[in-house]
Amino acid sequence: MTITRLHSDFDKLVSHDARIEKVAGGFIFTEGPLWRPSGVLWFSDIPGNVVRQWSPDGKIVEVLRPGGYDGNSLPAGGFIGPNGMTAGPGGTVLLCQHGNRRIVQIGPDMSVKTLVDSFEGKKLNAPNDLVYRSDGTLYFTDPPYGLPRGDDDPMKELPFNGVFKLSRGKLELVIKDLTRPNGIAFSPDEKTLYVSNSDEKRRIWLRYDVAADGTSSNGSVLFDATADKESGVPDGLKIDVLGNIWATAPSAVYVFSPGGAPLGTIKPPEDPANCAWGDDGRSLYITAETGVYRIKTLVMGQRLVY
Repeated sequence: MTITRLHSDFDKLVSHDARIEKVAGGFIFTEGPLWRPSGVLWFSDIPGNVVRQWSPDGKIVEVLRPGGYDGNSLPAGGFIGPNGMTAGPGGTVLLCQHGNRRIVQIGPDMSVKTLVDSFEGKKLNAPNDLVYRSDGTLYFTDPPYGLPRGDDDPMKELPFNGVFKLSRGKLELVIKDLTRPNGIAFSPDEKTLYVSNSDEKRRIWLRYDVAADGTSSNGSVLFDATADKESGVPDGLKIDVLGNIWATAPSAVYVFSPGGAPLGTIKPPEDPANCAWGDDGRSLYITAETGVYRIKTLVMGQRLVY
């Protein structure tokens, strides 16, 4: 477990005595951490097809099984289960389900209903991660990871892997030229949309200008890690209140300034896949392969819309 400081500004974000601690382990592949108002952390285990809950007393319980695939025809052990989560209105949780190829809304009573599962009459690929804008518009990424053969799978109906926005029941495609759109987040002023591309051949993070109507344009590369010799690809990401990007990446959580300058890295003993703030807003929880890790930060994470 190592913390590397690449710029003096990192000292304002993570103290010199900060430590990475493991809070839970023994899973298959963890993802989608979400801190709940009740003081617990929800997270996905994609191949395990289950959403679990961790509480500060160390107790682990299942909150949804099956978590991302209700059938039995896809191969066991694949990325068929649940992935990204975000808080929704009225105490609900929105969950990306790979195998079911949809986003569902989980009610406070744990009822599950489909929010979106198709675009222009065609099934979505495998919704991966999602974020709300303050006006209630939901943005999400849709790579093909839940399909056994990816882009070549005969069940794939869309000819692209897109980024969508859902507003007042209307689903619109906003980005369609990324091979593996994955993590997604907004800058604090919501004028910039960040998206990670989880492609081994093009391991990049991008930034897009966002207009008042929610459309995106002027996509540019924030940071390119294609030549990085470490394993792994850009994955989930979150933003702090200062606008810095905390992005899971090859073997570490990279911290970038809003302009894309690398400030530091946080490296747990397993490749991280996603992260989210919890506790008082200054604890970053990291899902990394079989475990869940935590590090205290000096800066607060961006508050969720709901």
